[in-house]
Amino acid sequence: MKNKTSIQGSWASRWIFILAATGSAVGLGNIWKFPYITGENGGGAFVLVYLACILMVGIPIMMAEVFIGRRARKNPINALADVAEESESTKKWGVIGLMGMLSGVLIFSFYSVVGGWVLHYIKVMLTGEMIGVTSDAAGSAFGALLADPATLLGWHTLFSIMSIAVVAAGINKGIETATRIMMPALFVLLIILVGYAMTTGGFAQGWNFMFEFDFSKLTWNAALVALGHSFFTLSLGMGTIMAYGSYMTKDASIGKTVLAIGGLDTLVALVAGLAIFPIIFSNGMDPAAGPGLMFISLPVAFGQMAFGQLFGVLFFVLIGVAAWTSAISLLEPTVAFLVERLKIKRITAAVGLGIIVWGLGIACLGSFSFMSDVTFFGKNTFDFFDYITANIMLPLGGIFIALFAGWVVKDKFAQDELQLPSAVFKLWNISMKYTAPIAVAIVLYFLINPMQ
Repeated sequence: MKNKTSIQGSWASRWIFILAATGSAVGLGNIWKFPYITGENGGGAFVLVYLACILMVGIPIMMAEVFIGRRARKNPINALADVAEESESTKKWGVIGLMGMLSGVLIFSFYSVVGGWVLHYIKVMLTGEMIGVTSDAAGSAFGALLADPATLLGWHTLFSIMSIAVVAAGINKGIETATRIMMPALFVLLIILVGYAMTTGGFAQGWNFMFEFDFSKLTWNAALVALGHSFFTLSLGMGTIMAYGSYMTKDASIGKTVLAIGGLDTLVALVAGLAIFPIIFSNGMDPAAGPGLMFISLPVAFGQMAFGQLFGVLFFVLIGVAAWTSAISLLEPTVAFLVERLKIKRITAAVGLGIIVWGLGIACLGSFSFMSDVTFFGKNTFDFFDYITANIMLPLGGIFIALFAGWVVKDKFAQDELQLPSAVFKLWNISMKYTAPIAVAIVLYFLINPMQ
């Protein structure tokens, strides 16, 4: 498979791939969730445990996804099938890619609804609707938004079109061009917001919340949280990294590239915390507010601060960019599959898939109003799609990818792509065969059976 090329094209450089994959990894939950779980579980001590989990679980699985994609130069289903056949195994391993792609489609359907919330709040901050409002009023406004399907449909539709348009334009003119613009913009916005946070009077408290070493908080639950986040933060198990890897040039080092992605993803999450939590603490608000932190607490805080309207707009633009880059990556694997399998134009594949995910999104936004009575195992459509993807499909995909890379793919093929020093390759191989699948299986167990 050494001389294969993807019919989709290839990244212009290794750094474009790094930025695209980082854009996929840095999403809505990453920006508010990781800083919070860091502060709640020992600060700097938790970061050390998290980085260890990244190195032992997240990075090795990501390397596997990248080398499988690059070796086959195809979409996740065909890549897994081809690499399995090359290693004299059954092509039925391609079903892992199918599960990952289905996960991406289901995630996009509700992710686009949340992306629509973000677009709505950019408008809200621009018009000054949050200036001087109370927490109760902000909460009521968010509740009114959820109960308004027409408004949600408009924003969901806009966000879907934004994402579909980038994917339809192709790897170089679409995703790569968007990445070149959006990722530097994200970094600049983060730096500006951190600078603003330093003027709020709560910066020291925010810094201590996130980075103070408190080993007494390093419980078993904290380690489990670190382990789980180390897997989910890198967009593993949904075929995205495999698809992006298929566009990676042969001369680029997979190991160095994946380490850079993991490092950038962690850095962005930590810096985002330094932008968010000083504002929260300076206004005496609760950092544990979850999604409400983003759509209730922070708008109230910006509405009460000097230059708050301007920086509130910048904050939600930042969140919008993070959501957009992630959403694009959710669609790409399935679009690549449709182009390669059905031999249709990319724009046709993107629009066709876009209509499907847009329709599923209507069911998700309806979960808060006209479809609130429709439930699956006691959950509305929005929550069910979230649960089944995050708690079951993605962990299962990660486990099977690790087992596939460790037990099915012949070592000579894996090493031909990875080009690791012998000792490092042995460690990676041990991680694929034992460490990573066992670790993700533990995450899967506790996601299904949470500790009380």
